[in-house]
Amino acid sequence: MKDLSYALGMMVANDFKKGVFKNIDVNEFATAMKSVFNNETTRISANEANQIINTFYQKAQSEVFEMNKKAGDAYLAENKKREGVIVTNSGLQYEILTTGTGAKPKATDTVRCHYEGRLLNGEVFDSSYARKAPADFPVNGVIPGWVEALQLMPVGSKWRLHIPSELAYGQQQVSEQIQPNSTLIFDVELLEILAK
Repeated sequence: MKDLSYALGMMVANDFKKGVFKNIDVNEFATAMKSVFNNETTRISANEANQIINTFYQKAQSEVFEMNKKAGDAYLAENKKREGVIVTNSGLQYEILTTGTGAKPKATDTVRCHYEGRLLNGEVFDSSYARKAPADFPVNGVIPGWVEALQLMPVGSKWRLHIPSELAYGQQQVSEQIQPNSTLIFDVELLEILAK
């Protein structure tokens, strides 16, 4: 049991060190653990503990929202200065990597695309290229930045989209990688408009 206890302590500590609890007071944490395991009266009630944790999470989440928004705004402000970057009225930014000559899809069309999505740090979070299979989806069934861009793209085009958070997933956390207020970068290749 001694080794198991130690191993569990290591696991919890490693998890805490990677996340929002990295700055906890280890002595207070250990004191509370001992009190609960020994059935002693704790310094605060379970309700108070929940309130403290919820308040902490809300503050931490708010800080992440703000940090991601600032990082995205700074990136987009610099990116729009680069040669070849086009900015639409909505704030979407794109670069034409390959100019297509086909038709442009309408919002009601279904399209087939190859794509790769990245975070600002370059980390890939989704790629049809990696899966070796393009994706089919309705134009009006994707994030707003894609809906706008796809209707501007002729078939055969490949564009790089720089999508502000409000045209991506906004304040939703859709995965471990895509945090709230994330600005996203996509390389999108419009292969065809599918027959209805």
